[in-house]
Amino acid sequence: MNPGKQSLSRAIILQERAADSIFISRSEHTALELHLQALQERLASNKRTGGSELERAELHLQIARTLVSLGRGTEAWPLARAAFDRFLAWDQFESAADACDVLFQSDQPGSLAALGQGIWLAVTCPIDLELTIELLRHVIDETPDHADGAAVAAATALFLVDLRAQGQQREDLLFFATQLLATVARRHSQVETPEELDQWMERLELKEPERFLKRLRNIVDVLVQDDWWFDRAALQRRLPLA
Repeated sequence: MNPGKQSLSRAIILQERAADSIFISRSEHTALELHLQALQERLASNKRTGGSELERAELHLQIARTLVSLGRGTEAWPLARAAFDRFLAWDQFESAADACDVLFQSDQPGSLAALGQGIWLAVTCPIDLELTIELLRHVIDETPDHADGAAVAAATALFLVDLRAQGQQREDLLFFATQLLATVARRHSQVETPEELDQWMERLELKEPERFLKRLRNIVDVLVQDDWWFDRAALQRRLPLA
């Protein structure tokens, strides 16, 4: 992922959201409006000078994310949705998953389907692990305390970090994912001690990837229903390791 894009997407643009609404201060709103204007000017320049289509799609996604932060999800949806299609056609799977994150946060009728497809891409393709965890955290946040979906998502996050991360990132993300799983366990079954956590994971079959990944597929199917935007089998054949 383009470092500048990632920084804008997460560190600068995203605002912390309350459970039912987004609140930003007047100064933050002004800063976002100015940032939106700058992005739109860059997009216009790209079109005038015949810039690359990939850069144009990335700008569309940045604009969409800024619109979401401004509470303008209806305007954000078509931009992010079109960007998703372009990224997928160009095998830019990480950017496509990022577009799914924006589409979910736009809070539109197709947002749950977008989340499901973003999770499918994140698990199937070796993309940025922080984005992967972010997508899975949406499932955790949306799942009732007593349901098992959050546990499955948290276990998947820990598994993927253990499988794919390296170096300092591995150490940092393993700690984060472990804490995330412990938080879910506490919320789900009042788990407090390491021994209780181990027993809870055993009981929910969270130590066996072949079991909890199958359950994750079921969660994805519930989210997407019949609204898949791409052929999963055909995409898998295009992957480098397919």
